Amino acid sequence: MSLIIFSTLFLLAYYYFGLSIVIFLFVLFALILVHEWGHFIAAKKTGMRVDEFAIGFPPKLFGIKRGETEYTFNVLPIGGFVRIFGENPDVLVENDPDSVRAFGSRPKWAQAVVLVAGVTMNVIFAWLLFLSTYLLGVQTAVEEADASPQAVLYVSNVVPNGPLHEKLPAGSEVLRLVSGDDDLISPTPSTFTAFIQSHATNTVTIHYSFGGVESSVEVNPELGLIASDENRAAVGVSLAMVETVKMSFIEALSAATSATYHGLINITVGLSTLFSQSVQGTADFSQVAGPIGIVGMVGDAATFGVVALLTFTAMISLNLAVINMLPIPALDGGRLLFVAIEAITRRPINPIWMGRVNLIGFVLLMALMLIVTWNDIAKLL
Repeated sequence: MSLIIFSTLFLLAYYYFGLSIVIFLFVLFALILVHEWGHFIAAKKTGMRVDEFAIGFPPKLFGIKRGETEYTFNVLPIGGFVRIFGENPDVLVENDPDSVRAFGSRPKWAQAVVLVAGVTMNVIFAWLLFLSTYLLGVQTAVEEADASPQAVLYVSNVVPNGPLHEKLPAGSEVLRLVSGDDDLISPTPSTFTAFIQSHATNTVTIHYSFGGVESSVEVNPELGLIASDENRAAVGVSLAMVETVKMSFIEALSAATSATYHGLINITVGLSTLFSQSVQGTADFSQVAGPIGIVGMVGDAATFGVVALLTFTAMISLNLAVINMLPIPALDGGRLLFVAIEAITRRPINPIWMGRVNLIGFVLLMALMLIVTWNDIAKLL
């Protein structure tokens, strides 16, 4: 029955989102699997007994027992989990011969290492993805005078309420301009501007490519779009020359480290601001994407190629790392806080109260998820 329900939901999601939902599930699967693999390795290395390493979520399809750990494959392919012996504080393990290998019986430093390992793997995974993108080649904006013959013209921004608003998407590659008998192929910012000026009173057809699909749009240049020169005809777009730049391995190492570091800082600041504004009642959740919003964003990234998808996946991995380290019950950061309190007080926290606090944290997280998901749905309506 569960398989039938999941299949129905998946087909509905595929109907509305197409290939984006497949790519999203693959990305989510990879990120959570990397996270759980970190917990798994750390638990093994610190002497804990790992009862199960699961790919996907129950119900279980089948499992393979290797040593003391069962490797299970489950129906819902949206991540995975690691079940460590004695991880739940309300489960008694005193009478078990392996009680010394229970999560709660290991030294506090070992517990902390296991809790931090998942986040650490997400950061390392993001760094590896950034490294790969810089080695493969990243699209970079260059000055027109420094552009190579391989550089192409991209639309970096479209003026709101301008003649091309909601007609020409930002991120489009401009292929050619046509007006009457005049035809400009492979334009640059300067030749684009000159062409528009010379055809200020005519209709101009812009041929472009977006997401691998070629299309065209007609536009009539207008006056007053440029604040510094209101008598100059324009079509309301900002342009940039872009070319793929590949780095050496040493350069890529430095760039990937920098991207990972600054990504973590920016995400931490952004989340701190969001939670602060939430407490004050001034948070703008319309700027936050939930699962539905991320499905669309993954699809958009995929349309720009493998490098764009890898970069987006790296940023999601960093987001998961930062979110999981928040000192909120039910997250790794909250559980790490409990371990720190027990280490300082030198006595265990009452498992009943710990369970209640974790439940409250989980409810709050689900409430936040419902809010951002509702915003995602509202944007689609």
